[in-house]
Amino acid sequence: MDPEVLTKAPLFAELDDGSAAALEQAMGTLRLSKGEILFREGETEDRLYVVVAGKIKLGRSGSAGRENLLAVLGPGQMFGELSVFDPGPRSSTATAVTAVEVRTLEHDELMRWIEGHPEVARSLLAQLAGRLRRANDVVADLVFSDVPGRVAKQLLELARRFGDRKDDGVHVHHDLTQEELAQLVGASRETVNKALADFAARGWIRLEPRSVTLLDVERVERRAR
Repeated sequence: MDPEVLTKAPLFAELDDGSAAALEQAMGTLRLSKGEILFREGETEDRLYVVVAGKIKLGRSGSAGRENLLAVLGPGQMFGELSVFDPGPRSSTATAVTAVEVRTLEHDELMRWIEGHPEVARSLLAQLAGRLRRANDVVADLVFSDVPGRVAKQLLELARRFGDRKDDGVHVHHDLTQEELAQLVGASRETVNKALADFAARGWIRLEPRSVTLLDVERVERRAR
């Protein structure tokens, strides 16, 4: 693990070095195998988590049993903060996409930090505001954007977080199956695959197993608008 990954999480954003070190010491560590479930939707569980290695997905199940993938999180990203301000059943299921290491902070310990360090509360509120803004964007995309546009936007978001820029383009190792990518877009696998095949035929992307290379980022950006 990169020792700086943890302190890049929003929880540490406004802490000085000494406070950040003390908060890190208060956190536990969990390691998950690929496919292992950290918690399930509806469970009563109030810990906060920070991903320090690997990728984890957050999903919800619909009435027909279809899963909706809400997010894919990587190193430095935080989740579970909603339970800090609104304790109750988990609103999603967290599953390891790859082997994962997360740091954990118990609810009572986090509340002590919030009481003693108001800057921690500010960081958490900023995280929640960002989540609400993203949720609003998703709703708007579902209403106003077609599937290829949503596919393009998700490719850019994955590239922003997991991309590795090389001479031939941006290599994005997202580690998602075709079905999971479709769940993230909010469309059927067939429709998403058709959009990806079209992008590939145009020379905008190159498809590879559980990864994609963005060959023409500008074209993808235009399609995402």
